[in-house]
Amino acid sequence: MRRRTSVLAIGAVTAGVVAAVAVTVTGGLPFTGDGSGGDANASGRGAGLPPATTTVVRTDLVRSRTVDGTLDFAQRRRVRSAVEGTVTVAASEGRTLTRGQALYELDDKPVTLLYGPVPAFRTMKPGDRGSDVLQLERNLRDLGFGAGLYIDPEYDRATESAVKRWQKSLNRETTGRVGRGDVVFQPGRVRVVSADAAVADQVGPDGPVLTIASTRPVVRAHLDQGDGALTAPGTGVEVTLPSGRTVTGKVTGTVRPGAPAAGDGAESAEEGITVEVVLDGGAGAASDEDTDAPASVRFVSEAHKGVLAVPVEAVVALRGENGGYGLQVVRGAASTMVRVETGMTADGRIEVSGPDLREGLKVGVATS
Repeated sequence: MRRRTSVLAIGAVTAGVVAAVAVTVTGGLPFTGDGSGGDANASGRGAGLPPATTTVVRTDLVRSRTVDGTLDFAQRRRVRSAVEGTVTVAASEGRTLTRGQALYELDDKPVTLLYGPVPAFRTMKPGDRGSDVLQLERNLRDLGFGAGLYIDPEYDRATESAVKRWQKSLNRETTGRVGRGDVVFQPGRVRVVSADAAVADQVGPDGPVLTIASTRPVVRAHLDQGDGALTAPGTGVEVTLPSGRTVTGKVTGTVRPGAPAAGDGAESAEEGITVEVVLDGGAGAASDEDTDAPASVRFVSEAHKGVLAVPVEAVVALRGENGGYGLQVVRGAASTMVRVETGMTADGRIEVSGPDLREGLKVGVATS
């Protein structure tokens, strides 16, 4: 997967980082007092003014990371034939299928999509009992063939009659039994991602016929191993789709190794973590988007709302017994160094706090 990584935040401020900034700042900001530019109570006039100023602002600081992502659909999986046969009608790529519709045809017989969590693992016939029979009867009822059918785990005469009515509607032989190769159970409606077998291909048993997914759009994004904190379920993201439209979403988790990702279904050899992001807005969130074009995924790892902030270059490392950090507050022709506490940084700004700070104060800043 082609990756474009942009670190928008430079992380929490360390003493080394601010000290490095302070070397530049104090070099251009002479102060009276101890002559080092480090006394928090020092003030100056004229020559003590900074070469440039900025103002303290109240803003939101957001630490984030942006990577490329690929638009896909959730729960991608392959459908394999339960029996041997020849594909006579291949799956239609891009089509959304619902209960009762044919996924494909094998030996001129439709393989029908039905809803349910239990896979079709046997031929169902009169006398059988089980959860597969129960979900078959629910499907027969919902398809309109449940007249006189009591919904239970028993395959009785009423079930057999309902199956025959359903088979007749499909122009199939009315055997009253449901073979393993007759139906495919899935949790709900599906989108055909690809046809893995073409017309006239010999398949099965266990030969791949098509790849399907749910209709819920997702974006898969690749992160470095060190970005594990961003993979937590529920982490908020902002996705710029191939069309340029921006939508929000949430991380649902990581894609397990070996799970097919977007594209050719092969696992990426690139080291790292692949996360799956569900888009807000449901199935329509990515309608008409180009699934072959990359999306941009912005992960928000931390946000401080409504804090006071200044450019990083405004912070001065205070020397002397107490150390710490300060800002040179400018009032008219005079300036005063005030002590501040520092917080997170993002986009070149740093969070500052202290009893002498307020929004709109003019402070000194170094110039390059």
